[in-house]
Amino acid sequence: MRVISDAADSRAVGEALGADLAAEGLRAVMVLSDGLNVNGTTLAEGITATVGPGVIVTGGLAGDGPRFVSTWILADGEVGDQRVVAVGLYGDRLEVGHGSRGGWDPFGPVRKVTHAVGNKLFSIDGRPALDLYKEYLGERAEGLPATALLFPLALREPKQPDRELVRTILAVDEDELSMTFAGDIPEGAHVQLMRANFERLIEGAATAADITLANLDGGSPVLAVAVSCVGRRLVLGEATEDEVEVTMEALPAGSVQVGFYSYGELSPATTGTCELHNQTMTITAYRER
Repeated sequence: MRVISDAADSRAVGEALGADLAAEGLRAVMVLSDGLNVNGTTLAEGITATVGPGVIVTGGLAGDGPRFVSTWILADGEVGDQRVVAVGLYGDRLEVGHGSRGGWDPFGPVRKVTHAVGNKLFSIDGRPALDLYKEYLGERAEGLPATALLFPLALREPKQPDRELVRTILAVDEDELSMTFAGDIPEGAHVQLMRANFERLIEGAATAADITLANLDGGSPVLAVAVSCVGRRLVLGEATEDEVEVTMEALPAGSVQVGFYSYGELSPATTGTCELHNQTMTITAYRER
């Protein structure tokens, strides 16, 4: 466990946790992090840099529903905020499967990030980012940052145009007209607003489960850890149980599923190296041979 009070320390905290766990036989790492005082992008980079490319790193950032006030992590028998916990799993008999999918649809013009520092976005197309975002939200802008969960950003970097990530806002600064996200927003990247498609959210959850099982051999039971974004829960409302049910239905008979709703999901699903995702259903399945 490590304490984190500033997002700028995220990579160093990740490196320290990775160093604590790095040892012969390390097979997987489950990360449970504070959701408001962290940059999930650099946290993942720090951990993977020290545990090595052969270790599967997954997990999530704790959520506080639409409140964005405080998030809590259990560590050493105590519950507190500003903490990051990493659990290492070891041994050749351990099998790990993982998968992650979203289900949001982009809309509106594609725009360019013209000024950003780490996970803080200042301008898009030369305009203050917060002003532009509020234009699209209309009356919903009064509910920021909570209403931003319903309209995340699709992010593509020019050097990797086929790789899309999704970013969700954690905080806004009315004086700077800036927005703070759960992960990095690189300058020069192209962004586009997204909105929910109810059916595709459920399909995305089912696909995440299918991908997870495709990484495993055979059909014996697993322990599945499901991390779903708070924004998905807000959209699905009373149908929230639907995405949980479709993942459970896809798992082998006798499996057990646990999980939580997050401000960000950690998974190597896109590139093979752990990175931050938002607005996804992310599943990690464990079993012993």
